[in-house]
Amino acid sequence: MSSVAECAAVTGAADDVGPIYRKIALRLIPVLMLLWVLAWIDRVNVSFAKLQMMDDLGFSDAVYGLGAGIFYIGYLFFEVPSNLLLQKIGARGTIARIAIGWGITCTLMALVSTPTAFYALRFALGAFEAGFFPGVILYLTLWFPSDRRAKVFGIFMSSVALSGVFGGPLAGLIMSTLHTHLTLSGWQWLFIIEGGPTILIGVFCLFYLTNRLDEAHWLSPEERAAIAADLKRDRELLGSRESDFGSVLRDRRLWVFTSIYFCVIIANATVAFWGPTIIRGAGVADISAIGWIVSGASLLGSACMILNGFVADRTGRPLALCVLSLVVASVALSVVAIFLHSSAEITIAAFAFALAGAYGAIPVFWQMPNRLFAGAAAAGGIAVINSFGNLGGFLAPYGLGITASRTGDVSGGLMAVSLVTLIAAIGIALTRRFFAPGTV
Repeated sequence: MSSVAECAAVTGAADDVGPIYRKIALRLIPVLMLLWVLAWIDRVNVSFAKLQMMDDLGFSDAVYGLGAGIFYIGYLFFEVPSNLLLQKIGARGTIARIAIGWGITCTLMALVSTPTAFYALRFALGAFEAGFFPGVILYLTLWFPSDRRAKVFGIFMSSVALSGVFGGPLAGLIMSTLHTHLTLSGWQWLFIIEGGPTILIGVFCLFYLTNRLDEAHWLSPEERAAIAADLKRDRELLGSRESDFGSVLRDRRLWVFTSIYFCVIIANATVAFWGPTIIRGAGVADISAIGWIVSGASLLGSACMILNGFVADRTGRPLALCVLSLVVASVALSVVAIFLHSSAEITIAAFAFALAGAYGAIPVFWQMPNRLFAGAAAAGGIAVINSFGNLGGFLAPYGLGITASRTGDVSGGLMAVSLVTLIAAIGIALTRRFFAPGTV
């Protein structure tokens, strides 16, 4: 995986601890990336399954939109408890439990025959996956100081886009070649084949992941001591930060970032769950071709996530990069809405920029709340931002589904998402006052 090689390059700096951080990154990041790739494939493969299952099961766009979005309701209820539990039982058991649970649930999606079953399994998928992303963000803060995190976050989060790079063509291949095989539809094979590997990787994590630095026997005692000293240096440099979970819930900065993330996720969920439908609406009928187009757009998104993380650490300016990414996504979404039915070329190009902008904002966004909170406040605060913010992931697919069912078109909904994304960019710009001058 090219991103793993990039991980080795960007985490090794010209100092004494640089090679040790490279060693840690090469130990932890590849398996976490693989899990996040599988998580996103299992989360959004329903967007490809939609192209067949709606006809097979007689589902409307509104049913699909609610089922796609209800995933995030499961997130809402279970993410904060999962992240707080991670602090008590460690990352190894938590991440393994999450992966095995969502892999089983994805596989069971092949048995869906009614809207109720569809909703229930999508809710369960969100409930199992809840805690993985904020848990990994918290986990990485135990290994990397703040001046190295944006690169690491960007590389890890590029898995979201990489899931589209690999998941799009794979979904097209499975659905095209296995349709009606052994009396199962292509969309059923999609869920079966893509859910199984996640279960296996989850079991592997029980034996592979390390909970804390002091348990990392794959590092020498001298290496562990050097990293511990560097992390202490980072904590002292950051100064006093809110560390009590109860207090952080009363901190207005937490809810400002939660509101902004809600808007950011609306853009992300739109390109994730409606991407194949947008491409088909532009005039591309072949499922395999749709998969390859989404793959190309996702490759651009992956590059933007890694580049944003690299530049943020070099410049110390994640805020400006986040604003720029969201403005690009907003403009591109409006172009998709305008040209959806008149120009396939412009629509596809604009969709690629929309995906790149929406995905590229994520790693640099997380640099900002992480600079404000620590300890239990960081664990709970990250989970609060992600879980409540992810309600945007419920609103976007459901709202677009209702719009498509009533009007037969998603253009109006895409214009609304464009406006929401612009609001997120403005909101991020206004958070500058939360930070010391020159720090973001």
